[in-house]
Amino acid sequence: MRWENLSFAAVGAGATEASEPAAPPLPLALPDAVARTFDTPGFAGMTFYEVRAKSIINRVPGASRVPFEWTINPYRGCSHSCVYCFARNTHTYLDLDAGQDFDRKVVVKVNAGELVRRELAAPKWRGDHLAMGTNVDCYQRAEGKYRLMPQILAALRDFANPFSILTKGTLLLRDLPLLRQAAAVTRVGISYSVGFVHEELWRSVEPGTPSPRRRLDAIRQLTDAGFPVGVLMAPILPGLTDTDDSIEATVSALASAGAASVTPIPLHLRPGAREWYASWLGREHPALLPRYRELYGNGSYLPQSYQREIVARVRMAARRHGLLRSEPGDTRQVPTATVPAPTPVEQLTLL
Repeated sequence: MRWENLSFAAVGAGATEASEPAAPPLPLALPDAVARTFDTPGFAGMTFYEVRAKSIINRVPGASRVPFEWTINPYRGCSHSCVYCFARNTHTYLDLDAGQDFDRKVVVKVNAGELVRRELAAPKWRGDHLAMGTNVDCYQRAEGKYRLMPQILAALRDFANPFSILTKGTLLLRDLPLLRQAAAVTRVGISYSVGFVHEELWRSVEPGTPSPRRRLDAIRQLTDAGFPVGVLMAPILPGLTDTDDSIEATVSALASAGAASVTPIPLHLRPGAREWYASWLGREHPALLPRYRELYGNGSYLPQSYQREIVARVRMAARRHGLLRSEPGDTRQVPTATVPAPTPVEQLTLL
């Protein structure tokens, strides 16, 4: 996505009579956007920047180590407010911050549906797999208001274009009829992110997401509908969800919900997410600060030995519960979405 490809959004898609343009100033990178607020509890304190994008299918940079080449991202910023979200730093490209602005100021590409249909029809498009939910969640709360995904899914169905979705959002179930229709003509992959099932920790670290139990219920409903649902056990948080008890409880719950596979991903902290997570950790779990300094002091990623240990323990739990652990390049009838693999870079020292 290139932000210079955004332009003015006419009042239309997703707007309601209860909404009013918010007061300026607009971000420097979005001078012609329509800023909108909604007087409802679910959107309290939030601003939505409605834009008309010039393109919607994005090519992943060649240096990225991910199993897909093309993505669709109808939103930027995310009300899920996950304190560890790796995409936080992308908000700084908009003259917004990676902390509260990322959680509360969401860019909405109101013409996403029509763009997808137009770009799928272009002679140069070859029908490659399209991954969604790889940057921010396409089923965050804003989707309930703007309803961009039904238009996108209908276009993908009509062009029989393969796609996958990664989400924490239970709103996906709203679109189950469209997903079934698409799966009848092309390959459809669905993945959920469930890093842990601890309710109190969920309220603190992922305050805007559906609870783990609701996500497990969604996995069960999708499984019963015939979709093999892969789960990213992500992220696994050092000192918080990396214990044997937490791993066992999470894998057991995933197996009971009918998950087809589980892929563990230990926490990595890129710029933006690194600072925001460190601030949260200092408030909520200050006793863990020395351990995090030791683990992340020289970069964004955990030591390889620690990552291997975590993956091995999740793998053993998965075997006990009859779950597969997915591997890069696995061949499945329905491909599973995934998050970008970490690319090691040097960072400022944590904390």
